[in-house]
Amino acid sequence: MKTVYNQHHAGHAATHEFFRGRLVPAFEIPARADYVLKAVQEAALGEVLAPVDHGLAPLERVHAPAYLRFLRGAYAEWRALGGEGDAFPAVWPVRSLRADVEPQSFASRMGLYSMDSGTPLTAGAWEAAYWGAQATLSGLDLALGDERRAYVLTRPPGHHAGADFFGGYCFINNAAVAAEAARDTGLQRVAILDVDYHHGNGTQAIFYERADVFYASLHGDPQTEYPFFLGHADERGAGPGLGFNANEPLPAGSSNEAWFAALERLLGQLQAFAPELLIVSLGVDTYGGDPISHFKLDRPEFAALGERLAAFGAPRTLFLQEGGYATEAIGLNVVAVLQGFERGLEQARSR
Repeated sequence: MKTVYNQHHAGHAATHEFFRGRLVPAFEIPARADYVLKAVQEAALGEVLAPVDHGLAPLERVHAPAYLRFLRGAYAEWRALGGEGDAFPAVWPVRSLRADVEPQSFASRMGLYSMDSGTPLTAGAWEAAYWGAQATLSGLDLALGDERRAYVLTRPPGHHAGADFFGGYCFINNAAVAAEAARDTGLQRVAILDVDYHHGNGTQAIFYERADVFYASLHGDPQTEYPFFLGHADERGAGPGLGFNANEPLPAGSSNEAWFAALERLLGQLQAFAPELLIVSLGVDTYGGDPISHFKLDRPEFAALGERLAAFGAPRTLFLQEGGYATEAIGLNVVAVLQGFERGLEQARSR
């Protein structure tokens, strides 16, 4: 399996974030991708490629142009105002406050275009996120071509980013960009399977009223786990999209048996949808040693996940890197999934 690697990711290097009301060392750091790249190369998984620039237009198919303009210039504006270090939002237009008018104040626009105070806006955030989307589109080219599968190694992650806001360490929603671009090539049915510990609220919201992209997520219960305000089991889509959204929230500390049972329920729904492309939002923060998550998977389970995804039998599969914050373990866990997937394909071919 070929890997597309976003070599620009390290430009986004936050030093701190807000976590449980305190300023703590950042969890989403460049070392995450460094360890994965090292593991991919040592496992000889396949060729590692640089992304091809597809331009801004595919991002504008998913994200509001005003939001993208803000991201491109936000850090320079922050510094011009005398800001030092990373920028954090401080106000949000909740409930009765208006969000339909873009204000002039930088602080207010930071709040307008964000969902939390735990996602630092750094000097290199835009470049890293932009090239992450380009890596995603380059991986999609491979998956839709003769390769039929690919892995995109990028950070920051993407699934929490909405059409017009960032948060959860995410700025550009890579899974949504890939799904929309795949539809634009003529595919009729695209599925996104999100196995990150945290629900991909941004991805769900972008496709919630559509029947051409099925979003399915297995994650920690939002009653206690980020992003808190989306990801409940009764969220099944709306309008034309009713029945094309599925969530399997599990309590923190759930067993691996419960996790795989929930996975089977989701895969059953996706099997009936018969996607022409399966996009996997691959978060490995389901690992038992992850510092901000509370499931119990380890390398044998990650390998079993890969094998099960191969057995699902999607004609084309694209893996996109999302979460995973046990830095030294992340590479081994990712490789376990990808090797399990390749092993599963080999087993299917030998039958």
